Amino acid sequence: QVQVVESGGGLVQAGGSLRLSCTVSGLTFGAYAMSWFRQAPGKEREGVACIRWAGDSTYYADSVKGRFTISRNNAKNTLYLQMNSLKVEDTAIYYCAAKKNAVCSASWRGEDLFAYWGQGTQVTVSS
Repeated sequence: QVQVVESGGGLVQAGGSLRLSCTVSGLTFGAYAMSWFRQAPGKEREGVACIRWAGDSTYYADSVKGRFTISRNNAKNTLYLQMNSLKVEDTAIYYCAAKKNAVCSASWRGEDLFAYWGQGTQVTVSS
């Protein structure tokens, strides 16, 4: 059984930093591209970042480029999202997802491309 578990969310002031983690079990983690998505109150879920199976290629939403960094440790079956210079508009539930294949591609934001999802972790940025 595949389990995807996010952690690291919390309350932070604007301008601060947080690092999210996502631990995956029940599949060969290193064979899958991985992504972070988020859903703000009253809004649709959106893709934040994607990382190829080897960790050598990444994609970011324009709204987080230069502030967020996605990374992975295949030996630990863990995905990370380092979030710096946080803004109030980054407030959302953040989800980790395993893609159905090993690469991201230009269309990586499509939720139907992802096979497994976590339950999410809340990030709240205060002004």
